[in-house]
Amino acid sequence: MAMPEILRYTAFSRDPMGGNPAGVVPDASSLDADAMQRIARELGYSETAFLRPQGPQAFEVRYFSPEAEVPFCGHATIASAVALADRGHDGELRFMTRAGEVRVETARDASGARATLTSVSPEVSEALDALVAAALGALHWQPGDLDPALPARIGFAGARHLILATHSRERLAQLDYAFEPLRELMLAHELTTVALVWRESDSCYHVRNPFPVGGVVEDPATGAAAAAFGAYLRELGLVRPPATVELLQGADMGRPSELTVTIPAQGGIRVSGNAVAIAT
Repeated sequence: MAMPEILRYTAFSRDPMGGNPAGVVPDASSLDADAMQRIARELGYSETAFLRPQGPQAFEVRYFSPEAEVPFCGHATIASAVALADRGHDGELRFMTRAGEVRVETARDASGARATLTSVSPEVSEALDALVAAALGALHWQPGDLDPALPARIGFAGARHLILATHSRERLAQLDYAFEPLRELMLAHELTTVALVWRESDSCYHVRNPFPVGGVVEDPATGAAAAAFGAYLRELGLVRPPATVELLQGADMGRPSELTVTIPAQGGIRVSGNAVAIAT
């Protein structure tokens, strides 16, 4: 089997040294799941997107981390859309993912190529006390590290994320968790990441996302979790829709990322960011 073309882009940054790198296979029609998993493992990025063209602006998309397939990945979606735009697929794209259909729009401005995804219909649910306690233990956090104004929840906008907010930027910066215990807990509860959050202001949040279930210690930018967090803010009445918030991620890893989350009164959450090709 001939090796398909593999592109490398970083999402949610204008700098190739920032953002979250993703592999993009623009035509994976010849690949089965085992081959996709092998390529994702060899690339080593937190996700690689495998596209199968279904029409001029429509693609079936599957996402693989180095360890497993995930139903939806935001940063690989942004990377894929910009990669396609660089090849002439400007305008609106339709991505048929395992989580449902995701619409993505691309545009160019003074900041470079930019894409905006609209998530599937989101949901927010209670996080059981036992789950929160176990997560805190694996994170080496104490209950007093949490911000009571931002209660723990599970957010979904294509993938499930446990949302935990801390009251201090210093606590967020000190991420040193027990990899295997957190991974096992997340697998048991079908979680894709844990979204750790600190509120700088009502319109700006700093976030970090451990991703042990994908074989990755931490994501520098997590679009799916950003969409889930937008739904969380709306569900808890922490914003007045339509609203826009900025999420800052990756700085503690040396890969600064900027994610813009637009929250309508109802329906899918919009997540926007730049993406640029990575030289190989």
